[in-house]
Amino acid sequence: MAFVDEAKFFVKAGDGGNGCVSFRREKYVPKGGPSGGDGGKGGSVIIEASNRLQSLIDFRYRSHFKAERGGNGQSKDMHGRNGNDCHMMVPVGSVIKDSETREVLAELLTDGETFLGAKGGSGGLGNAHFSSGSNRAPRFATKGKEGEELWLRIELKLIADVGLVGLPNAGKSTLLSRLSAANPKVASYPFTTLEPQLGVLQFKYEEPCIIADIPGLIEGAHDGAGLGHTFLRHIERTRILLHVIDVSSDDVQTDFQVIENELRSYREDLLDRTQILVLNKIDIADPENVTAAVASFTDLGFQTVLISGLTGEGIQQVKDLIEEKLEDLRKLDRQKQENDDQEDAAPEVDGE
Repeated sequence: MAFVDEAKFFVKAGDGGNGCVSFRREKYVPKGGPSGGDGGKGGSVIIEASNRLQSLIDFRYRSHFKAERGGNGQSKDMHGRNGNDCHMMVPVGSVIKDSETREVLAELLTDGETFLGAKGGSGGLGNAHFSSGSNRAPRFATKGKEGEELWLRIELKLIADVGLVGLPNAGKSTLLSRLSAANPKVASYPFTTLEPQLGVLQFKYEEPCIIADIPGLIEGAHDGAGLGHTFLRHIERTRILLHVIDVSSDDVQTDFQVIENELRSYREDLLDRTQILVLNKIDIADPENVTAAVASFTDLGFQTVLISGLTGEGIQQVKDLIEEKLEDLRKLDRQKQENDDQEDAAPEVDGE
């Protein structure tokens, strides 16, 4: 199944039902009286995030979403029924934008989180509302208001614990297949993955983590070169960056610097995240070059791991390091949550 992470769609909320003009015909009631009911409210378009969806593939087959119109008011003060809402399901991590201005309207980051895409129109008032001492038999009612309608854009940013970054053919797909049960395309010739791949890394004692293989970046990606921004945004929500480097390359330092510059140019704070340098293809690299690369990156303050995606050497060390770093981050999360809970529970002290 194709991975779709951007789409444009149209939402139309239901119009409100019209109010009714009606009069009672009751025995012993002088002159009867107005009895027109109100129109029902139009349904709204509600966008809800769900963990069950992984891409926006459904938007290839449907781009218009419309809620039900409210029913018209009826005689005997009977109100029209409210229109049914239109519930749209989107993946967790979806960003909803105005299609014209590109303004971010909502980010749906948790399962079940909702956003009101278009509000239904209110129902019109029946003539019973307009009776007065000077006008006991009003012969008019109001129409229902139109529901909102607009074009929206949805973008999906993957929510993953670990993001694999690196130049094309650095071995990210092979590493993903070693760390998880994912089965990305792997070949002995140079190629670039054209869509993000997700895998789940299982630990013995800790909660599993999600790994995202971000398609190969190239120099100038932050300006739109190559795959450009199409997949750079998926790095934004990863907590750990696994920078995969082909240590058999002729210029390892330049390869590393290309990716660092692209990340910095796209969003400088990405470089503040936990980074692990994975030096791949040690089975075919010159040992002297490997030793020099490790020394150079260590001097820069990076933690490095030597692996061979082909033979599996060093893969367990990568898993252990990811587990260790994630546990540290999760401890900080729990501590922050505890501090926030204590602040919320603390009684307020009135000033003198």
